[in-house]
Amino acid sequence: MNYKEKLAEYAAEVEAAIDRFLPERKSPQSEIYRAMRYSVLGGGKRIRGVLTLVCCELCGGNREKAIPFAAAVEMVHAYSLMHDDLPAMDNDDMRRGKPSNHIAFGEAMAILAGDGLLGEAVNVIVKNAEKSDAAWKALGILTNAYGPEGMLGGQVVDMQSENKQISYDELLYLQRHKTGALIKAACLMGAHIGGGDEKILAKLESYAEKIGLAFQVKDDILDVESSEEVLGKNIGSDRAQGKSTFVSICGLDEAKQTVERLSKEAAELFGGDSESERFLRETAEYLAKRKN
Repeated sequence: MNYKEKLAEYAAEVEAAIDRFLPERKSPQSEIYRAMRYSVLGGGKRIRGVLTLVCCELCGGNREKAIPFAAAVEMVHAYSLMHDDLPAMDNDDMRRGKPSNHIAFGEAMAILAGDGLLGEAVNVIVKNAEKSDAAWKALGILTNAYGPEGMLGGQVVDMQSENKQISYDELLYLQRHKTGALIKAACLMGAHIGGGDEKILAKLESYAEKIGLAFQVKDDILDVESSEEVLGKNIGSDRAQGKSTFVSICGLDEAKQTVERLSKEAAELFGGDSESERFLRETAEYLAKRKN
């Protein structure tokens, strides 16, 4: 099985879990479930959820035990995109090739549905994960990653940086929180559930930091070079909102070199022959070459 086939297999497993944990409901508040499912089941690479499963296996664990955490991190990611697209944030009307949640359901419902996904992410873990110290630690990793010291904090700095010329170090801080925190959480949750020791946890933390930053730099490049048809979302929005990006600060060529360097460094952290190590190497390369 080649890399893309294996990625699709993992992604389908995560997708099925989300569908199972977040079913449609017939109730007076059924509309919020429709809105939640619209975004969380609306496509996407499932990279965060997949990394949770792979990192669990890398550490010798059974990936079935990591399924609730993989679903939860994808719910958190979907929530962040729903709120990021709102008029008060980035004001994007397209996401994954279809109308953003607030366009499809209205702003108020999009806010509530995002809040609902965040709450359900925790519920999925509490109700479905094995009761263990590792699960408790993994839940703490996730809640910290999406809070003010993680993704939410990065979003705050992003908003405060609009129409300002920020430094490269400030941009690194912003993106390591806004984008990188959840990718790191995905890897570390899987490693804890799999029983990873301190050595492998440190290596995965470094890996996640590198691919997380490469992911964001690549996003900045695609925002300049790609099209709305390929990306499935608005392009040029960062420039329109006066945001600093790796392209605006470093230039396009240096940004491309940064993606290549980070991806190579991440891949080199796992030089073994196990299926999980090969998959992590190939993921670093895949994210660097992606078109959307």
